[in-house]
Amino acid sequence: MNLSYNYLLIFFAGFVLSLVFTFFYIRLAKKINLVDDPKSNPRKIHSKPIPFGGGTAIFLAVFILVTILANQGFLIDNKIAPQILIGLFASGLVLIISGLIDDKLSLRPWQSLLGPIIAIVIIMSCGLHIGYITNPLGGILYIDKVWFGYFSLILTFLWLLGMTYTTKLLDGIDGLASSVCLVATLMIFIVSLTWDVKYSTTSFLSLALAGSLLGFLLWNWHPAKVFLGEGGSTFIGFSLGVLAIISGSKIATALLVMGAPIIDVVLVIWRRLRQKKSIWQGDNEHLHFKLRRAGLSQPQIVLFLSFLSLCFGTIAIFFSTKIKIIVLLLFVIFLLLFNYKINSYLQKKYEKL
Repeated sequence: MNLSYNYLLIFFAGFVLSLVFTFFYIRLAKKINLVDDPKSNPRKIHSKPIPFGGGTAIFLAVFILVTILANQGFLIDNKIAPQILIGLFASGLVLIISGLIDDKLSLRPWQSLLGPIIAIVIIMSCGLHIGYITNPLGGILYIDKVWFGYFSLILTFLWLLGMTYTTKLLDGIDGLASSVCLVATLMIFIVSLTWDVKYSTTSFLSLALAGSLLGFLLWNWHPAKVFLGEGGSTFIGFSLGVLAIISGSKIATALLVMGAPIIDVVLVIWRRLRQKKSIWQGDNEHLHFKLRRAGLSQPQIVLFLSFLSLCFGTIAIFFSTKIKIIVLLLFVIFLLLFNYKINSYLQKKYEKL
């Protein structure tokens, strides 16, 4: 069986499993009233109750597929310890359960933070950490010896927490988080082909997640029939963060692919701090909400931001770390200018009303 066929089979299996699981999850969620009612919050942009927690289907699809692959002896490239795979799914289960509780009970920000923190502690205790990063000037910087290894642990914790909350905050309109993360997982898969052995655990995990995201996206595309929910949005961000580490500390690659939502989150937090507001206070000032007020439809916003991720992800594939960092800085400048233009346009638009 040739290499391309195996990869396509894994991707298609993830797609079918997620597609079917999501279908049954929607029916179950409606029966037990796991729905997001727009009347509960004036910031909601949907007009009727929609089932939440659909990320459960993604988690189940990836879990079943990777379990089958492991039992068949496919995940044996010796680059990823088995306990890290166990930790990934134990952490994912924590995120899904805590997310469902958060969706149902609308927990306070500090309470909803407990799930991601526990998930990160679990997988780090299984041995996951950022041991090295590529030196832009050449060579490798081994950081697991700095400060007796504490620097590596702190960086790993902050990286995973940042990625987890980036996708959580990105999940504001139909299909956005699942689409951008689909692009990101495919980029990580392609990158894994350039440095790793064939049939690597990284390539299998990224394809399983990508196929599952696509299967879910068919139900999550506007008008959405199901939402990721807190558990789903945090699980896919957390998984991306883990994949970036186990794919050879491809942090710069992940930063480029997820650059737009990451920078948007930083800008939103900075604005809230400057206005002396709580960083946890929800609002409609994320880039995707601004684009919607500017007149773009939800599918147009999703395609635009996914296209940005694809463009900068492509750069991550073909260029060195030094070039990636330069492009990332240019990307930051571009998004700052873009935000400025959007803000100016919206201000003029409101002044005319």
